[in-house]
Amino acid sequence: MIDNELRVQLMRDSFPAHQIGKLAKGSKAQMQCPATEKKNCSVCGGWHHPKLVHLDFVGHAALTDRLLDVDPMWSWEPLAFGPDGLPLFDASGGLWIKLTVCGITRLGYGNAEESQYKEVGSREKEVIGDALRNAAMRFGAALELWHKGDLHITDDAKDPLQEQKNRGIEDLEKEAILLDERCSAFDSTEDFSKIKAELKKKYGTIPKILVESIMKAHKAWEDKQR
Repeated sequence: MIDNELRVQLMRDSFPAHQIGKLAKGSKAQMQCPATEKKNCSVCGGWHHPKLVHLDFVGHAALTDRLLDVDPMWSWEPLAFGPDGLPLFDASGGLWIKLTVCGITRLGYGNAEESQYKEVGSREKEVIGDALRNAAMRFGAALELWHKGDLHITDDAKDPLQEQKNRGIEDLEKEAILLDERCSAFDSTEDFSKIKAELKKKYGTIPKILVESIMKAHKAWEDKQR
């Protein structure tokens, strides 16, 4: 199988628009306003104060789908357990977790607002989902949604090196085509290990487009061995 170092890089892939939802956020007074002040929201479909802002976010199902695509054996566990053997929430009701993807473990933290309208257990599930998103962000998942601004400048007028970057992308696309042809002639997993070492020496971090080419070719090779 393709090694974990390559596979985990796919966590950074952008999420498609249909997997990005809207999350209503506001002040404590707005979030806890009387029911008479709440309205049905046409943006997120929720029932809340009409002046709340909406943030883009990736929900639990979309994140789980990404984790399963990258590593079907991914797992999480709380950082600490209570005397009863259950996850130990901190004094504010938050939860620290360890998320393991492709054998790599990183920390995450989640919390959620208290509400008298939530069903029993729903807040705890919300905290876990928030912690998973926070930990997955450490792997690069939906990183651009967490950033308040542009992580990568795309406006040519603001980036004088954009033309050079575009040429680099074109070169990588050509290299990916040649890599596909090269990998199609491989006879063993050692061949894939050698090409990975060669690309790491050349680039340091192997570009995503080449990672995808290697993974695609390796899967095709595995299918032929069956």
